[in-house]
Amino acid sequence: AFLIVNGLLLLAGERQRRKVPAPKATGPDGSLGDDLDDRLAQQTLPQGILIGSAQILALLPGISRSGIAIVAGLWRGLSHEEAARFSFLLATPIILAAGVFKVPELFGPLGDGIHGQVLAGSLAAFLAAYLAVRFLTTYFETRTLTPFAIYCLILGGGGLAWLTLR
Repeated sequence: AFLIVNGLLLLAGERQRRKVPAPKATGPDGSLGDDLDDRLAQQTLPQGILIGSAQILALLPGISRSGIAIVAGLWRGLSHEEAARFSFLLATPIILAAGVFKVPELFGPLGDGIHGQVLAGSLAAFLAAYLAVRFLTTYFETRTLTPFAIYCLILGGGGLAWLTLR
């Protein structure tokens, strides 16, 4: 059910985005680079808190943290690429904090005999996250959340049907 809600929120964000076109944050050469960062830096503290607070909805199963942060950014007038970048930046402190708290455990009794696996898994996770962020950042330069919304609606509807008909 929450996947369906997530899909509806993504579609609502896209609909709102069409009503209020965001200015493109491109430089003279057409690149996003520093101008994108400058536009994000111009967000007020209340706007940043609002976008960041929207992530609370991700505590509900099926609600995408990055998706809801992007939608909140769209509602605040950011472009797709600005909202996606802001969403990824919001994730950085919590991911670093989780690492700071978990790494010491790996050097204690919980980490005995698994250091190689942890290193391999960490490198694979880093590479996958890096590639995903690169892909999505490029994707959102020209595309929208609509395919993700449709995916959530189909998967949520299918899952709901499967669980209720069992």
